[in-house]
Amino acid sequence: MERVLIIGASGGIGSALAAGFEARGAAVERLSRSVDGFDVTDAGSVATHLLGRGPYDRVVVATGALEIAGAVPEKTIRGLDPEAMADQFALNAIGPALVLSYAHDLLPRDRTAVMAVLSARVGSIGDNRIGGWISYRSAKAAVNQIVHTSAIELARSHAQAAVVALHPGTVATPFTEKYLGRHPAVAPEDAARNLIGVMDGLTPAQTGGFFDYSGAEVPW
Repeated sequence: MERVLIIGASGGIGSALAAGFEARGAAVERLSRSVDGFDVTDAGSVATHLLGRGPYDRVVVATGALEIAGAVPEKTIRGLDPEAMADQFALNAIGPALVLSYAHDLLPRDRTAVMAVLSARVGSIGDNRIGGWISYRSAKAAVNQIVHTSAIELARSHAQAAVVALHPGTVATPFTEKYLGRHPAVAPEDAARNLIGVMDGLTPAQTGGFFDYSGAEVPW
């Protein structure tokens, strides 16, 4: 039976991913801050919840936030707040990095597996044409580098694994409700179905990549 771990499983995309995997018969384990007290920004909490787990056929890190402690994305560099920027890095970059530090045990060494971290297209440096959102963009660019670097290391011991960053698109959740008028949005269930399909199609040769909900590669 396929074993799946969803981190951030109480969120809109995370819960839809868990349901989507369960619908096809997978054994799904859920972890979240609201239900389990799993705080990805705290190294002790990550260790407590991840030590001794695995291996899994799929691991998805679906944590993250666009607004933290009421701080909205900056429209200009002049609006930069260092505390808000540090919060973005703690949750959207350092948190996934802490999870990835346990990937050697979370992923099997003897069969194919996928570990995916939800990123965002706005973290792409090459795709940035309008600026703004300095802290969020930078944190997502950082997590893309973290995923890419971790994938290089893991390929040495987990030759059949694909470790990737995924852009889910704009999804209609509380995470994005204030911004939905700017971009077309899909329901969490549709986003989850798209992401599961992308994960199913990945090969070890694609490890370290950044892909969108259709499977297309996103520029760094």
